[in-house]
Amino acid sequence: MVEQRAGRGDEQHVVDRLRAAGCVFSEDEARLLVEAATGGEREAMVRRRVAGEPLEQVLGWASFDGLRVPVVPGVFVPRRRTELLVDVADALLGGTGAGAPVRPVVVELCCGVAAVSAALLHRRPGLDLVAADLDPAAVARARLTLGDRASVLEGDLFRPLPPRLLGRVDVLVANAPYVPTSVIATMPPEARLHESVLALDGGADGLDLHRRIAGEARAWLAPGGSLLVETSEAQADATEALLAAAGLVTRVHRDDDRDATVVVGRAEARVG
Repeated sequence: MVEQRAGRGDEQHVVDRLRAAGCVFSEDEARLLVEAATGGEREAMVRRRVAGEPLEQVLGWASFDGLRVPVVPGVFVPRRRTELLVDVADALLGGTGAGAPVRPVVVELCCGVAAVSAALLHRRPGLDLVAADLDPAAVARARLTLGDRASVLEGDLFRPLPPRLLGRVDVLVANAPYVPTSVIATMPPEARLHESVLALDGGADGLDLHRRIAGEARAWLAPGGSLLVETSEAQADATEALLAAAGLVTRVHRDDDRDATVVVGRAEARVG
């Protein structure tokens, strides 16, 4: 009983420090930090969090779709809203009848630490999956996350993809940066000070990467394959228009609970 009371006291002390630093979910964060370490190691972690470093980078992992996805300082932290990309992709991969691919081909662009890929492989271990990102730190972490279950390539969007994937991708997912450049300075410090600008900056209107992805995706998609792009609710119409202009049949998925928006563009099956 003495040890239990001391443990609760330690946790409350952490709660108080986090609350004073402005952490909204101080009780939940304190519990995770107390569980993660003791003594000097815990103190160092608490200090990092109080100084404004994202909790996930302090802990070394982010909770995503029921998984603990490893993260390190400086990389983009997976957001809960991006779980909608996983849900929509999983639904599109759901077919098992005649004509369904024996081993569906999935590509994740701008993969970061490959949270989406990890979640999809957890749900569907048999995928032929390739992930790619421009940030070397993110690529290194993604390779550790996925191991030998997938290929993780370093490079700009489609450039590192192997030619074997041309016209064969069943689902192409992208959580590409979509924050307008001028808005980055107004983002919470956790993002603008502790995450790579490569993972945030979407250009003047936030849609630079969406334009490039939409412009090249059709050549990589299999007949009936789909491109899925995370965007904001305010940018959804513009992102959808880009996919439609590329010749894809579009629809928008919205989840208000997660404040999540995904635009889907499907490549119609070729005739003849």
